[in-house]
Amino acid sequence: MNSANLFEIAHSLARQFGPENWTLYRGKHLFNFVDNHDVSRIATILNDKNQLGCVYGLLFGMPGIPCIYYGSEWGVEGEKRPGGDENLRPAFDLPQESPLTEQIARFAAAHKQSRALLYGDYRNIQIAPKQLIFQRQTEGERVLVAVNADASPVVLHFDAQAGRATDLVTGQPHDFGGGSELAPYSVAYWRVE
Repeated sequence: MNSANLFEIAHSLARQFGPENWTLYRGKHLFNFVDNHDVSRIATILNDKNQLGCVYGLLFGMPGIPCIYYGSEWGVEGEKRPGGDENLRPAFDLPQESPLTEQIARFAAAHKQSRALLYGDYRNIQIAPKQLIFQRQTEGERVLVAVNADASPVVLHFDAQAGRATDLVTGQPHDFGGGSELAPYSVAYWRVE
């Protein structure tokens, strides 16, 4: 989310998983990650570390099987350098729990309980440089994934084609009437009622 913005991410996801026949991976259940043992860790790449939670919210909201490289759930940094990858593969004596690990656990729990997040199709609803709403849907369930990767809260106005929802991350009810407010650096998974 540095020089790339949510426009680019949304269009890439639509190109890969969208509803059109020409999309690359529609209907496929791919293994997804934001970093791994061969690239710089995401916490090193991001200019704004507050966006780490948004990155993982996207990972667990998008089509496919989310994978987290060990240590990245703690925000561990490591830069890919010529000559060796030792700094990408540190040893840890103990877990380093943090608000990020708790947030990722909530995303994982929401993902696990939602058939739409596990297997649903993908469709962009609203795209802005630092906000994104996309839909995941299966027969019988529709979830809107909403991301605010900005330091300021935002109220988004869009046609949710429903009046109410439940946020699978927080368990709180959500009313689409009058706009949908997102806190700074937040991700919501709104299961439409």
